[in-house]
Amino acid sequence: MRVVVAPDKFKGSLDAAGVAAALIAGWHDVVPDAVCEAIPMADGGDGTVDAFLAGGAQARTVRVRGPLGAAVEATYARDGDLAVIEMAAASGLALLGTALDARHASTYGTGELVRDALAQGAQRIILGIGGSATTDGGAGALAALGARFLDAHGAELAPVPAALANVATVDLSALDARARAVDLAIACDVDNPLLGAHGAAAVYGPQKGASPDDVRFLDAVLARLADALAAATGRDLRDVPGAGAAGGLGWALASACDARLERGVSLVAEVRGLAGALRGADLCLTGEGRIDQQTLRGKVVDGVAELARAAGVAVIAFGGSVDLEAEGPLRARGVRCIPIVPGPVTLEAAMRDAAPYLRAAAARTASLLPER
Repeated sequence: MRVVVAPDKFKGSLDAAGVAAALIAGWHDVVPDAVCEAIPMADGGDGTVDAFLAGGAQARTVRVRGPLGAAVEATYARDGDLAVIEMAAASGLALLGTALDARHASTYGTGELVRDALAQGAQRIILGIGGSATTDGGAGALAALGARFLDAHGAELAPVPAALANVATVDLSALDARARAVDLAIACDVDNPLLGAHGAAAVYGPQKGASPDDVRFLDAVLARLADALAAATGRDLRDVPGAGAAGGLGWALASACDARLERGVSLVAEVRGLAGALRGADLCLTGEGRIDQQTLRGKVVDGVAELARAAGVAVIAFGGSVDLEAEGPLRARGVRCIPIVPGPVTLEAAMRDAAPYLRAAAARTASLLPER
């Protein structure tokens, strides 16, 4: 029996590699001669770098500017000519705690990570843009790569929303040419446009500390920035699905650097060779901490199941909890869901004991299969 084990992390409990190891241990408890291949997965959000490191990539830690300018240590993954970066490591909401400042938070540190990867010789970059603290339209990242933002008098502006309210032109003449030459893919799992009621400021601004007045201000700043960047690049991508993700970071890199906005789990699966591993497999095991309605919108379980379905491979998904409203639609997609918790337990206990629960659930499931 050949089994591909491709789970996401169980957030706050186990990384994806740990989940895979527990599932494989449980499977081997019952089917000791099964050939199990671990492919730790991610969807482009937090945990993506860890998934690549678990797969053998090398860690590189760089000192960069945090969301509000204070220096932070940010780690990304290098695997040959591939660099895998999480913007949250440099420009993430978690870095600020309660000290949120929507008008001054910047993606400059994320741009520094991209610049470092280019300097290290990366030819392919995957940038996961989940968990951002920013609504700067990616201006900070572009500034770190050499762009300049000018007011109507030609004075240079700081690449933060508070200053960009006066932006008139964007000067890309000194933009790092390598940023346009590499294959830059943005892992993006939302479809919001840049502006308006469903845009970056309105939908995501409040969770980044934006008041109603801030939301209106930020949306107006993004509109001015969109006009200026469209004039500088000759193309207007403000309405492209995903332009509003991470406060417009993906939109800015797509506009100025020809980056691609893509579904995160598909990007990770492609680089990890998941489709090839599934060919000829007997079964695929996957999972995530909570299987719910969000799972159906491009999370790891759904993305893995899509590839497995194309390969004709059955899928079993393990979850710390399984929402009944998601279980039916997933079953229709060929996924059988297994909650790993054996009975009533506290959340603390469930998170603490995720590894043994996963192992036991995998063993129970394996024991139910017909003998081969």
